[in-house]
Amino acid sequence: MKPLLQLESISKSFGKVKALANISLRVEAGEILALLGENGAGKSTLMKVLCGIYQPDSGFIKIDGEEVKFNHSSDARKAGINIIFQEFSLVPYLNAIENIFLGRELTNRFGLLDRHSMEAKAREVFARLGVALDLHVPVAHLSVAEQQFIEIAKALSADTRILILDEPTATLTPNEAQHLFRVMRGLQSQGVGMIFITHHMEEILEVCGRVTVIRDGEYIGDSSISTTSVDSLVEMMVGRRLASNFPQKRKASLDGQEILIDVRALQLKKNGPTNSFSLKKGEILGFAGLVGSGRTELVRGLLGAAPVYKSEIVLEGRQVALSSPAIALEMGLGLLPESRKTEGLMVSFSIRENITINNLSKHCRNTFLIDHHDENRSVDELIRRVGVKAPCRNSVVSNLSGGNQQKVVIARWLNHNCKVLIFDEPTRGIDVGAKAEIYELMRSLTDAGLSIIMISSELPEVVGLSDRVAVFRQGKIVQILSAGDVNSNEIMLHATGGV
Repeated sequence: MKPLLQLESISKSFGKVKALANISLRVEAGEILALLGENGAGKSTLMKVLCGIYQPDSGFIKIDGEEVKFNHSSDARKAGINIIFQEFSLVPYLNAIENIFLGRELTNRFGLLDRHSMEAKAREVFARLGVALDLHVPVAHLSVAEQQFIEIAKALSADTRILILDEPTATLTPNEAQHLFRVMRGLQSQGVGMIFITHHMEEILEVCGRVTVIRDGEYIGDSSISTTSVDSLVEMMVGRRLASNFPQKRKASLDGQEILIDVRALQLKKNGPTNSFSLKKGEILGFAGLVGSGRTELVRGLLGAAPVYKSEIVLEGRQVALSSPAIALEMGLGLLPESRKTEGLMVSFSIRENITINNLSKHCRNTFLIDHHDENRSVDELIRRVGVKAPCRNSVVSNLSGGNQQKVVIARWLNHNCKVLIFDEPTRGIDVGAKAEIYELMRSLTDAGLSIIMISSELPEVVGLSDRVAVFRQGKIVQILSAGDVNSNEIMLHATGGV
């Protein structure tokens, strides 16, 4: 029996750069295939070839054993191939229904928009997803998770035979991810073939039957999930064994350690909860809780990026008013936001420009002239310190992997001599090899005396890195766990109200 999909000896170059070299893969009808590789390995390029966005230099695509050629993405969609990209492609000021049917609107016999049929079909798709949301509000007003489900619904509303999911769970809660997996299994039973791209090994083990691994644009191997291990997959993906995802925690107790920030009271709204916590010098303090539990909102209030009703903060022994992000930055607090590309970086700028843009005065000989020699020396030292992998300081940030982009943001705040770094989802969209590098970097920063607040929805990350953990539920810190009590069960019990 012929496979539903075959890619044979696909190669693609951009100028002198060889992005793909003779890559082959197959997908059977009703199969969920994991496509695994580090950021920059060629996964996205290969999927863009499959979807008709790029034309291969050599090789061919077959569906049901018949060779096909896609000159445009619309050709691939007509053949039943749909992709859910990691980056949303929604129009923010259109509602869910309008986004789902954008470009393929349903019309009645008079040629007018058939809004009733579109809404009925949209509701049917969301019923399959098990998701309830307001279909009539602009998607910009919906949560990130709800927007992700609209992307999924948009793909499922078409007659899909081959569905590509690129990091679809990155913004979903565990319960929402399980909803998605149930939908995937339902599509599987209907004969739909799926290519599942994720950095979460546990997701691959849960829903995939087979995995194809690529590295540096080349095919590395193909394996059945039932006969492989996480260690062997990681070694295939990164070309080396990772001794441990997480660096060793500090052996010395933090008891008696100097308190850098003492948040005695922070109340965002008049009748809302009042929170308090402290951050010690050289500590990683984890902020854990379910999505929507108020972790990011509290940090935004702390930095003056959102209105607060009551604030009493002591920084290095003196009371301060952090009324704006600029003032917080002056006092040594830097934020690495959840959305690196839209909030943390100017992706069309160079590494050098991103690192020095908000502290150019540091490199000025007088009021007007920048000492570029001093700027370049400082940038090169920071690139070396944080381990950015790039051809040079003038490389454009959009060409870097997620892990290297995150390192550029870290370098910017180190250039600003920040004492406190706040990481919001520090490794979201980052592959397993780069995750280990980010973890090592975070621990080395605290060993050098910096303090870190880490907001993360990944329990292994919280448990593996945090010296203490503040657990949130419904906007309130309900428990602060000390080192000996930091484990997944304790965190979830407090986060869900099970204690």
